[in-house]
Formats: sequence, structure tokens, C-alpha cells
Amino acid sequence: MIQSLRIRLAAGAMVAIVFILLLVGFGLSRVFSNYVAERYRVECATIIDQLAAALELRDGKAVLEKTPTDPRFNLPGSGRYWQITPATGAALRSRSLWDVELPADLPRADHGFMAAEGPDGAGLFVYRRQIALDDEGGSHGFMLSAAFDRSELDDAVAQFHSTMALMLVLTAAVLVAAAIFQVGVGLSPLARLQQRVGLVRSGQANSVEDVGASELRPLVSELNLLLTERETAVERARARASDLAHGLKTPLTVLLQLTDHLPPAQKKLARQQVDLVRQRADRQLQSARLGVEQMARTELAPLVGKLVSVLKPVTQSRNVDWEIHIDERLTADMDAADLAEALGNVLDNAARYALGRIHIAAIVADGAIVITVEDDGPGIAPHELATLPSRGRHLGADDEGSGLGLSITAEILAAYAGAMELEGSRLGGLAVRLRVPLRT
Repeated sequence: MIQSLRIRLAAGAMVAIVFILLLVGFGLSRVFSNYVAERYRVECATIIDQLAAALELRDGKAVLEKTPTDPRFNLPGSGRYWQITPATGAALRSRSLWDVELPADLPRADHGFMAAEGPDGAGLFVYRRQIALDDEGGSHGFMLSAAFDRSELDDAVAQFHSTMALMLVLTAAVLVAAAIFQVGVGLSPLARLQQRVGLVRSGQANSVEDVGASELRPLVSELNLLLTERETAVERARARASDLAHGLKTPLTVLLQLTDHLPPAQKKLARQQVDLVRQRADRQLQSARLGVEQMARTELAPLVGKLVSVLKPVTQSRNVDWEIHIDERLTADMDAADLAEALGNVLDNAARYALGRIHIAAIVADGAIVITVEDDGPGIAPHELATLPSRGRHLGADDEGSGLGLSITAEILAAYAGAMELEGSRLGGLAVRLRVPLRT
């Protein structure tokens, strides 16, 4: 089944146009054929009237005092013929029939004529009328015939058909073009509706504006009601997430304080587990926001600037140089909190292992924003790059951290149909590329 509404409407219009034009063509053909045949019948009837007016009986024989004046009757095979056939005796006929005599019994043909064969075998249409003349000897019957070449009527109809076919084809082309234009104009409100919905999806509008078509206003109204309900649900989810975050904060703080009374080995393990619970809770709260906050847009350069300003004190003792090359106009189609967490985990790892240089750049390539973070740290062996984003994997050999940073970043990017790539850096350490698709 055809899925395109535009193709359906255009195809329906074309079928209707072809059907109607066929009916019009058939009707015009019948009207024109009947009109031409009627003109020939009138001409033949006039000839017969002339013959009947000039026919007389002399001594019981038919005499034609005056023949029709059309000169074609005197030219053999000219296309115009007449004949007077008495009940008995020889027939009178025009010179144009030459040596052909029209039979008394002729088959019926089209348009109310009879069919006969004329000079040189040409087909004729014959029109006849019976009359009777009276004299002293009684009543005498005569059959008056007027004929013309059948090809004249057939050629006239054929010429009309060819001209009409050309006109109908041109008319069909104009009507099809008009139908396609009309379909385009008629569906234009749907295109505007798509644009308005796209603005809502990209975060540039909070509701769908009226597209001008009364038929679509109920749909626009329903969409706006859906957006209102969705916004309400998002606010509720945020409130619940905030309540959960605050609810976990105090118990985790108490647990951290209690770990101070444990032996050193157990203290370190307990702190790691508490930190793991905290990060997993944060991750679940972040996941709750994913999918409901993806209409936001975030200016990339200011966000990176804020993250770097937070991490610079950590690297100040090692004199790490932060290089940032990001266009101020670049905007990512991500919620600011999601992008900050995804990028913050990568920058935190770079800040932890960089020896003296961290390079951050962002470009637009292949329909996506590619953010690259490179450092000159010790790097990772090539065979370990594929498993590094797995939960619990550490960049270093120590036990610091939970090993969730890069896995969380990968999950956030996946929620936005993006991806994270790891490879060796040209600076000597690790290069992490975050790819965020651009919405169209």
C-alpha cells in the first residue's frame, strides 16, 4: 500500500482526470459524429427533394425534367451520386455513378445510412426515400437515392478524433500539473506543522503554533495538550529526583563519618563502596532525566570553560597547560547537565593523568559535533582501549575512583544517539572523542 499521502492524492487526481477526460472524449466523439452525419443526411434529403420535384411521368415513363445542379453529379466517381429506381424498368442515375447501379436491397450502415459500393469499388453511404406518382395508368412507385463517399464522413470524424486527442492530452497535462500543485498547496500546512513540531523538539518553542488550516487545528490543540502534560510529568520527575537525591545525601554522609572509626583497610573499602553507591544513585537520577530533557540546547564553549575552571586547580601544581579550541557559536543538542556530566568525566580523567598538556577541540563533521579531549599522560595500551569504557575499569593502576566515569559518559551519549571513541593521542596519552548527532 502506498504510504505517501502526496502520492495517494496525486494518483487519485490523475485517475479521476483520465476517467473524466475519457468520458468527455467519448461524448464529444458521439456528438461530433452525429452532427456530421446529420449534415450529410440533410444534404442527401435536399438532393432527393430536388429529384422528387423534377420527376414526372410521360406515357407511363419516368422523366426527369431538371437534374440537380451540383457539377459533381456529372463527373464519374466525384463523390456525389443520385439514382431513381422505378418499380419496373430502367433506373435513372447520375453520370457520376458511371456504370454502377445501386441495388434495391442494401444493408444498413452507421448513422442511419445504407452501405453500397460505388465506382472504383469506393464505399458509399446511401440515403433513400420512397415516393409514388399517379397518372391515367394508375400509381407508380419510385425509390429515390442520394449517396456520397463514405470516406468523407470517416475522414472528417478521424480528423476530429486526432485533434480532440491532442487537445485532451494537453488538457490532461494541464490538469495533472494543476492537481500536483493543488496537492502541494493542500499539504503545505502539514509541512508547516512539521517545522513547528521540530522547533518544539529542538527546544526553540514550548508549544506548536497554529498552522492556518482549520482542519489541523484540532490536531495542533491535541499536540499542545500533550506537550503540557509532558512538561508536567517532567517537572514531577525532576521533583522526585531532587527528593531522592536529598534523601540519599544525609544517610551517605553519616556512613562516611562512621567509616572514620574503622581500621584503615576497612575504612578505604567502606569509602569506596559508599562512593560507588553515590555514583550509581547519581547515574540513575541522570538516566531518569534522559529522554525527557533532550529538547534542550547547550552552548558548548561556555560549558567547557566552566568545567575547565573547576579542574584547573587540580592540575596547577603540575603546571598543566589547558588548550581550548571551540567556536563560540557552537551549540550541542543536549541537556546542559547531561553534557556536563559526560564531558566532565572525560576531563576529570585527563586532568588526573596529564603530565603537562590537555587539548580540547570541537568541530562539526558528518552531521555531528565531535568533541576531542587529548592529554600527554601515560596513555593506554591499544588492546585495552575496547574494554576501557566497561563499568569498573580504571585508567590507572591504583584503586582510586569507581571506574564508572567513562561508562557513564558512554551511556549518556548513547541516550542521545551519540558515541564515544577512544584512541591514542598525538600528544602521547589518550584521545577521547565524543560524537553528538545534530538534529535537522
